[in-house]
Amino acid sequence: MLPLAMGAFYLTFLAVLFSGIAARDQMTIAGLVRVQGPRFGVLVTSLMLAAISSALAAYAASVVLVTLPVPARPILMAIALGLAGLESLILSPRETFREPTHSLGALALVLVAHQITDAARFTLFGLAVGMSAPLAAGLGGGLAALVLVGSANAFPAAFNTLAIRIARRVVGGLLLLVAVTMFLASRGNV
Repeated sequence: MLPLAMGAFYLTFLAVLFSGIAARDQMTIAGLVRVQGPRFGVLVTSLMLAAISSALAAYAASVVLVTLPVPARPILMAIALGLAGLESLILSPRETFREPTHSLGALALVLVAHQITDAARFTLFGLAVGMSAPLAAGLGGGLAALVLVGSANAFPAAFNTLAIRIARRVVGGLLLLVAVTMFLASRGNV
């Protein structure tokens, strides 16, 4: 049981780390730090919300696992990864702010809205369901979410480049390809 949990932890950590590159929440934090400078309140708020949203994704996976039959788990995982890939390909974060706010409450609302439907949380949910390890996947994905948010706060200039946006699209395409392959494999077509 421990090797499965460790595998779920590491795989989810890496998958969320890659799927969260240049995500909307990360770009929002980096843009805010570029305009306003580093603020402790922004860092604490963003870290707290990243942890909470990751915990909620893992909790949702644990709720779904109770009623979902085992043969349907790979299909749901493929759907969640496909949604993560589509989110990375379709939704494009804003480059910069015109009128950034200094309100941490407003920042929290924006981050929650971004994180509810972002690729990182879809990936975490999908892997937690597919590997039947919501706790281990939640911990791995949560740690990756903290790294992503912390890097946006520490290196805001790095998120204002074309290369990071291209990386987001490439990861989105790979997630979509993995999702389609997994779906076909679960249906016995591959």
